[in-house]
Amino acid sequence: MHAAPADLEQPCQIRFKSLSDPVGTFAFPCNAAGEVNLDGLSERDRHNYLFARAMVGRTVLRPVVVPQGSD
Repeated sequence: MHAAPADLEQPCQIRFKSLSDPVGTFAFPCNAAGEVNLDGLSERDRHNYLFARAMVGRTVLRPVVVPQGSD
């Protein structure tokens, strides 16, 4: 099932929850498909995003996409 184009434009966050720290989470803006605009991130956020992606299964859980502003 494919998301409608309007759904992909919904502001969301992709979150990588820490395996060892119950409150530690990396969160980055994305669209509903989980696509992150790397050019729109600061250098530090881009570094953290790439780190989180590389650490899935090691120090962070698989990412989840949630609507922006949800806790």
